[in-house]
This record gives sequence, C-alpha cells and structure tokens, in this order.
Amino acid sequence: MRKTKEQISHNMRQIRSVDSEIEIMLRKELWARGLRYRKNCKTVFGKPDIAFIGKKVSVFCDGEFWHGYDWENRKKDIRSNREFWIAKIERNMARDRQVNETLEKSGWTVLRYWGRDIRKNLSQCADEIERILAEKTEKAEENPSFRKAD
Repeated sequence: MRKTKEQISHNMRQIRSVDSEIEIMLRKELWARGLRYRKNCKTVFGKPDIAFIGKKVSVFCDGEFWHGYDWENRKKDIRSNREFWIAKIERNMARDRQVNETLEKSGWTVLRYWGRDIRKNLSQCADEIERILAEKTEKAEENPSFRKAD
C-alpha cells in the first residue's frame, strides 16, 4: 500500500533528532554500569549523542535511513522526492565523515553505532564503550603527562 504525501510527511515529522529510542537504550545501559556522560553536548564538535568529556570519547547513535546504512543498495529504494532525499542523506554522510575527522585530529575517540546494532547487541556496544574508557583511564594513570581534557 502506497502512502500519501501527507502520511509520509507526518511520519517524517515524528522522527526525533535527540533522545531517540536507540540513544535512550544505550544511555540507560551505560548509566546502569555507572558510566557518567554528557548527552547531546554542544561544546564538542558535532554534538555527539553521548560524550565522555574527560576521556575525549564521543558516541554517535546513527539511524540507518538518515546516515546512509548500506547506501548504495538503499538509495535505490527511495521512490518519492528522490533528488531531495538522496542529496540530504549524502550531505549527512559527508558531515559524519567531517565530524569524525575533526574530532580524531583533536585527540578524540569517535564511536558510531547503527540503530540496528544497538537494538540487537546493546550489551556489546556498551562493552566496547566501557573497554575504551578503561583503556583511556589506564593510559592516563601510566603516563602522568597524558593530559585530561578540562
């Protein structure tokens, strides 16, 4: 059944840019593990969904549609307003690459998780974040000159 333009428009307006289902799932898991973070941190380039400022670890929870999961195959599925949506998603993908590059040059560790991975493997995603934070803590303890971010 094809949806009308009004139905599609309504559905698209319902999608949240912050506090999405996948962000909340991951944040709750991290909080339950005793990990404290900033959410949608405007002071960090790219406004990561989850940021560990002192450890310089940023986490992004990417929705498959908006961030171009399996893009070469998926863009063929877009039927309405193709020109607009393909350009928009490709700009999002370019911005994601720019954010990664800028943060990494500034000494940040950037982690990106697809929504499907968070839904299916929540514990594994949180395990990876926890491991990276522990490694950064060890590095800071071993090397007193390793400077923590203010």
